[in-house]
Amino acid sequence: MHIRFDVPADPAYPGRVAAVLSGVRLRRFGLIGAVLAAVGALGTAVSWGFSWGERISSLWLVLLVGGLLSMLYAPWVRWRARRRSGSYAVEGGYDITDDNIMMRSGSESGGIAWDGVSEVRDTPEFWIVYVDRMPATVIPRRLMSAEDAETLRAFMAARGLLQPR
Repeated sequence: MHIRFDVPADPAYPGRVAAVLSGVRLRRFGLIGAVLAAVGALGTAVSWGFSWGERISSLWLVLLVGGLLSMLYAPWVRWRARRRSGSYAVEGGYDITDDNIMMRSGSESGGIAWDGVSEVRDTPEFWIVYVDRMPATVIPRRLMSAEDAETLRAFMAARGLLQPR
């Protein structure tokens, strides 16, 4: 297998990559925030029914506000990543073989050996490549030909790397 494709200098592309990679790491903040907000709202509602509830109502309010802020943290980080990464738009490319994934961006290049890849997750626009439990890079499907994308999908599935969405 030898797949080669270029990445144009699109100002929106680095922001999409940053949003996907940060979304993977920040998903737990939304879940924790939802639990905290639900506990805070429930506690506030229950404390209104008891005479001693006024003494601890500030605790429930703190949980509620903390949960809402935690839920808003991930979208805020993604927004900042998109806004800041627009200046990183440079031409690049990928060279994917049976042995490794080579990426180049501007004057820099790097690679990941397939032997070091622990899993690949499928998203609507990218394949997220993990080394151990950390997302290491993304492979943009929309910039590949349909035949190359299917060849790569079959290769990753044969190695047991591809995890469904």
